[in-house]
Amino acid sequence: MYAKIEITGCLEVMTGLHIGTSGAFAAIGAVDSPVVRDVLSRHPMIPGSSLKGKMRTLLARQYNEVIAKTPDGDNEKILRLFGSAAKNSKYKTGRLLFSDMTLTNAEDLRKRGVDTPTEVKFENTINRISAEANPRQIERVVRGAQFNLQLIYEVCDQSKDEILEDVSVICDGLSLLQYDYLGGSGSRGYGKVSFSRVSTKTVVGALDADLEKRVGEMLADAGNAGGYNGA
Repeated sequence: MYAKIEITGCLEVMTGLHIGTSGAFAAIGAVDSPVVRDVLSRHPMIPGSSLKGKMRTLLARQYNEVIAKTPDGDNEKILRLFGSAAKNSKYKTGRLLFSDMTLTNAEDLRKRGVDTPTEVKFENTINRISAEANPRQIERVVRGAQFNLQLIYEVCDQSKDEILEDVSVICDGLSLLQYDYLGGSGSRGYGKVSFSRVSTKTVVGALDADLEKRVGEMLADAGNAGGYNGA
């Protein structure tokens, strides 16, 4: 049996989000740490690699019995989804594929009075000896920005129980992230996110109808439960 299940939904930024790009060649007076942007729209984007890396890190904390020296030492449940670069690994390619996420509600933000989907936050670090301030400017995606979530889960002769176990791990990843943060400076309030409208569709091949229904219910429950609720 071979199939692909598409997982879609909405990722909403609940507190200012910073996933940065290089500011090494910024002009004098420019933002010190800009966010990564889509080259065509110039709107902020969330790289799939950022979501993948954060989810894997959170899942490793939950599933690994000991701290793995490298990702190749993660629990088998994680390796099945995310893959492994280890020479003799049977999970060279992960079963879960991530896509870059683009902004979907720029027009709605404008109607709400937000001229641009990013803001500049001024911060200071203070030298404890001299008390001298070192100001910097951090660009952040504004609260309320929404991005299109798209994951692809591949089925290739897994048993029904293993498929459900994989989906359970994905659910844990979505749930854990909603109680953590995405991007940088999470300990200072950045990067709280929430998922909504999570749904599934078998886009390649076919699954048993009962199994397909169960997978959809599990992911909908995990994604739509919501973690951080910042009004």
